[in-house]
Amino acid sequence: MKDEISRVLTLVEEGKIDKEKASELISILQGNDQPDEGTLKKEVPYGSKMLKVRVKSEEGDNVNVNLPINLVKAVLKVGTNIADKIPEAEKYVKDINVDLLIEAIENELDGQIVDITSANGDKVSVVIE
Repeated sequence: MKDEISRVLTLVEEGKIDKEKASELISILQGNDQPDEGTLKKEVPYGSKMLKVRVKSEEGDNVNVNLPINLVKAVLKVGTNIADKIPEAEKYVKDINVDLLIEAIENELDGQIVDITSANGDKVSVVIE
């Protein structure tokens, strides 16, 4: 965790994120940014919602990724601020409404948001639950 906090501090020094964003990220990394008690499941340290990415390959190359929604929100905020300052990346993020994505997450967007099956049978799904 020290490496991640050090990286956040480096981003502040480089002017890529402000102090408020850095504070928010560090709180999340330390597990201090918790939602209201009513929305927490006691056994899940980062809140009750997870972004789950599943890739099932016909060749057996399967991927399972689970990300806490609070981490996804923080990365969306910071990542967009950083991408805006990089000329090559700016064109890719200029049309993304990060505030709308975060609002959808905060308003309990739930369920499958991506479902893809390729011609060779590979499957990709992204679920919030």
